[in-house]
Amino acid sequence: MLSPDVDSHPTEPALNFSRSATVGLTTGPQSALMPPIWQVPSKKMPPLKAFQLTKELVEKRVKDNVIIVTFGNYAFMDFILTWVKHLTDLGLSNLLVGAMDTKLLEALYWKGIPVFDMGSHMSTIDVGWGSPTFHKMGRQKVVMIDSLLPYGFELLMCDTDMVWLKNPLPYFARFPEADVLTSSDQVIPTVVDDRLDVWQQVSGAYNIGIFHWRPTDSAKKLAKAWKEMLIADDKIWDQNGFNDLLHKQLGPPVDEESGLVYAFDGNLKLGILPASIFCSGHTYFVQATYQQFRLEPYAVHTTFQFAGTEGKRHRLREAMVFYDPPEYYDSPEWNELMHKLPFPAGTGGFLSFKPSIPKSLLLDGQHTIESHFSLVNYQMKQIRTALAIASLLDRTLVMPPLWCRLDRLWFAHPGVLEGSVTRQPFICPLDHVFEVNVMLKELPEEEFGPRIDIKEYSFFDNPSVPRQVKDSWLDVKLCQEGSKDCHASNVHISYVYLFESHSTLNGISHFKDWKFKAVFSSFKDVKVIQFSSMQDAFLGFSDKASIFQIFFLMEQKFRNRVKRYVGIWCCVTDHTPGHIYYDMYWDEKPGWKPKAPQTPADDHPPL
Repeated sequence: MLSPDVDSHPTEPALNFSRSATVGLTTGPQSALMPPIWQVPSKKMPPLKAFQLTKELVEKRVKDNVIIVTFGNYAFMDFILTWVKHLTDLGLSNLLVGAMDTKLLEALYWKGIPVFDMGSHMSTIDVGWGSPTFHKMGRQKVVMIDSLLPYGFELLMCDTDMVWLKNPLPYFARFPEADVLTSSDQVIPTVVDDRLDVWQQVSGAYNIGIFHWRPTDSAKKLAKAWKEMLIADDKIWDQNGFNDLLHKQLGPPVDEESGLVYAFDGNLKLGILPASIFCSGHTYFVQATYQQFRLEPYAVHTTFQFAGTEGKRHRLREAMVFYDPPEYYDSPEWNELMHKLPFPAGTGGFLSFKPSIPKSLLLDGQHTIESHFSLVNYQMKQIRTALAIASLLDRTLVMPPLWCRLDRLWFAHPGVLEGSVTRQPFICPLDHVFEVNVMLKELPEEEFGPRIDIKEYSFFDNPSVPRQVKDSWLDVKLCQEGSKDCHASNVHISYVYLFESHSTLNGISHFKDWKFKAVFSSFKDVKVIQFSSMQDAFLGFSDKASIFQIFFLMEQKFRNRVKRYVGIWCCVTDHTPGHIYYDMYWDEKPGWKPKAPQTPADDHPPL
């Protein structure tokens, strides 16, 4: 069974339409006392003891009696920078980052980000969801909450794999009686406006990736009990322990209006943040609930995804809410730059294509496993072609949007969750079908051929893409060899000025490998090559009898690589195991049908 962490863009007007509240917030002296965030320190770094968590250290950052906190290790540096950037863009500077290793602490200090030492001395690498070290990190969070609340400040505690899209503090101030306001994994809406979720109808777990604590006696009592529970039993997952404590007593409601409920010991006042605007990975990336209810989302937490940290990062990039350095949005000019970049990048620019999907595959008939796989397989074949061309030309493939008919989860379901507002079909996250973590992983080149780098489908819509990329663009229009104006052998003559905006290359017929490389060698300095279609755009690597034996070996390595790029759909309701493997080469297997493994021996990725 997969975990809930195996984890759409706003296109409609956004408007919160529930009752409004006027909240008076006073401005504290914090901004005058402390240097602005992002201001690089001009003096030598203080000794480590200067970063110890104390009331005095926190007090320097507090504003309106609120402190916003996240924590992590160096492996999540880019997530932390994204988290901080969103808050500062929203005008919030009352934040602190807990560093679990000294490498992160030093890096954040020299970027001008308020940081404290958690004294964890943890590894600087990504520890992976569910690992023992992951659970140790969760316990550190609980200890930190228990330490911070006695300082007397309101605490907004966040995981690093979430981003703030709107200032949440006025929302929290609407519920001054709440001891704790928590996010949840609720996927079925209980409200259609921005009220708290209806606690009687919430069946999803309370999620500790986003929650707000007030320094009340009840909240302190809960934090202490939670810490003691985890210390007493190291097998308890921190989030499960939190849920168990709150459910010791749940009810009655605090009043008829606020949506708060008595929980834990019968005295703690709990509110459950609406999942439509304090979004999980499902309500944001799959259901896009906030769009359908015309609400403005406050936050998105990258849960409900299936490709680890790489999948979280890719989803945030798809939504254009991840902050990458400028180099991410351009292609390097020299191979010497490659080892200096903090992310993968092909040396030959970008490759994209206009996907072509028949209406019948998208809309006709019932939304079934068969129709879902027909739709996905049709797109997968085009992507496979694009990956081959990207590999040949040493270009980074900008993935197309991926359409699905069915949702993916980690348990059996009827296609989409009953009661959810998932539209069918929908643009699904790449990790619903592709193993994003494998696509971005370093694989031995002698066995899997050269790395094929990818970008998110929204890449060219991102305002961070520089003008010099968008102005160096070549459109390639396919034709049938032998037809009028289809002479690819002479195309290089027509395009001397490679950096003209949106040149068009007409008359490219369907080639094999060596001819592809020969034709496009003339355009190696063009930043973006976009194909009008990938339907039969590449006829494959040379066959075994070819004198170009090198291309035959390239094909074998390419196949070894890309067949690992696809994952599973999960799960059917009438069979165990219930998952079905995607197959990158489904079209080479006559009579291929989507079906769950029938025996344990069948339960493996396609060969």
